Amino acid sequence: MEIPCSEDCQRDDKKNGVFVSRIVENEDKFTITKQETLTLSAMAILSLMAALDGTSISVALPIMSHELGGTAIEAFWTGTSFTLCSAVFQPVFSSLSDLFGRKPLVLITIAWFTIGAIVAGVANDFTHMLIGRSLQGIGGGGIITLTAILIADIVPLNERPKYFGMLSAIWSLGTVVGPVIGGCFAEKVTWRWIFYINFPFIGIGAILLAFSGGSLSTKGAFTVQVRKIDFIGIALFIPSSAAFLVPLTWGGVLYAWDSWHTLAPLIIGSVGICVFAIYEWRIARLPMIPPAVFQNRTALISFGGYAVVGLLVWCCLYFLPLYYEAVKEFTPIKSGIALFPETFTVAPSGVIIGFIISRTGRYYWAVCIGWCLSSIGMGLLCLLDTDTRAITWIFLNIVPGIGIGMVLPSVALAVQASAATEVLAIAVATSTSFRGFGQSIGVAIGGVIFQNRMKSNLLQYPALQALADQYSGDAASAVEIIRGMDDNHVKGDLKQAYADSLRMVWAFCCGISGLMFFVSLFTKSYSLNRGVVTRVFPEKENVDEEGETTS
Repeated sequence: MEIPCSEDCQRDDKKNGVFVSRIVENEDKFTITKQETLTLSAMAILSLMAALDGTSISVALPIMSHELGGTAIEAFWTGTSFTLCSAVFQPVFSSLSDLFGRKPLVLITIAWFTIGAIVAGVANDFTHMLIGRSLQGIGGGGIITLTAILIADIVPLNERPKYFGMLSAIWSLGTVVGPVIGGCFAEKVTWRWIFYINFPFIGIGAILLAFSGGSLSTKGAFTVQVRKIDFIGIALFIPSSAAFLVPLTWGGVLYAWDSWHTLAPLIIGSVGICVFAIYEWRIARLPMIPPAVFQNRTALISFGGYAVVGLLVWCCLYFLPLYYEAVKEFTPIKSGIALFPETFTVAPSGVIIGFIISRTGRYYWAVCIGWCLSSIGMGLLCLLDTDTRAITWIFLNIVPGIGIGMVLPSVALAVQASAATEVLAIAVATSTSFRGFGQSIGVAIGGVIFQNRMKSNLLQYPALQALADQYSGDAASAVEIIRGMDDNHVKGDLKQAYADSLRMVWAFCCGISGLMFFVSLFTKSYSLNRGVVTRVFPEKENVDEEGETTS
């Protein structure tokens, strides 16, 4: 029996000759099997590992750079290569998992991540470090997107909010705790443990997957499936996305925005993405990213929301520690601990909202309230100043944490509830990829705002005018300068310039959150009364050489 749902969700996958999409009736009797529990537990552990690894290296870069004799550019790429590769490869893994099954792709992503961790852990120069981090990013991106897809495969839509709430909590916890763990390893043991610590996670995840059985594997002729791969689409998407994101991450940091180093790849990447979109829309027989994914207003707005969430989280992760270290003179470890007000509000609020949505069957309210609180919370961060007391900045950080925690699971549900059945997996992957894109550009956009304001603020102080270009261009190095200065009015002025400059970053985050609140009002509230999408290989059907299904 098919369950009535939105018109967009009633279409079956007619083009896929190996799978049959079937809506399975879902009442209040949904129970998760032991094998499914093992599968989701394994993916949760691996997702926590990927989130930790993506952020733990940031505070260790100065020590790593000194030990490996790296340049500023190499250190920069070590920190960003993971995020870039993760964002770019997520839609690719989703597309391939539709053809070859989830479990084989999960194992492949684990292998990529493991190889990358080994290469980075034993690296004696930045060349091997960059190779290892890139491989980890590819594997980590696959783990993140396949985890979300597996939840969509296993759990019916009206039960999914609680699972995505827990997934959001895991991602948030790993993202914020990562810098603390990285700082502890770098200062107390060795930075190589940042990579070695991944192996227990990998081992536990692999063992759980081994006991989960082979139910995730997909039957079908391998040669038929290979011919369905959108090779041209993949060849266009990966280099174009990379060329577009790379200059956004180094613009205003390594090179000026009007430099050819920034403009050339940005233009090439933009043109490449346009060519990719035209090819997928008009030419591709089985596109990697079907245009149907974007032919829905709710999905489009939700994709944008995912990007903004990534931007907000990464701005907080980068610029809040800058405030704590420069203005409050905290150590890297203490600065990481100071981020806990976000951690212990984002994670619990995501779980709570997920359970409430599952109980009520409505998510629209959570999207709107979440964006409203995010905007208010980011605005409250504008109150952070040189004389802000600890109790004050702790409470100021709680509101944006709650807002972001509400947005994460509710936006995920908006994407899935509005997606057609046959594009559900790629819609999930596209949303996580947009979050990766937001993470990639968040620091870049915030950095440009901070740099411009920092320079103008420093020029207001006569004693700092000569150093305005130096301090505004390398904010991290200026932190060490502040720590070495005597307590005098010059040091106070420099701290004030930092606080005033960061205030503009929070104002930008407040504005873009407010914009998302406004546009989210125009999304539709789809019913969550849908069952799981079961992909089966019919015993009485055969697959011909062209990939068509015959009885």
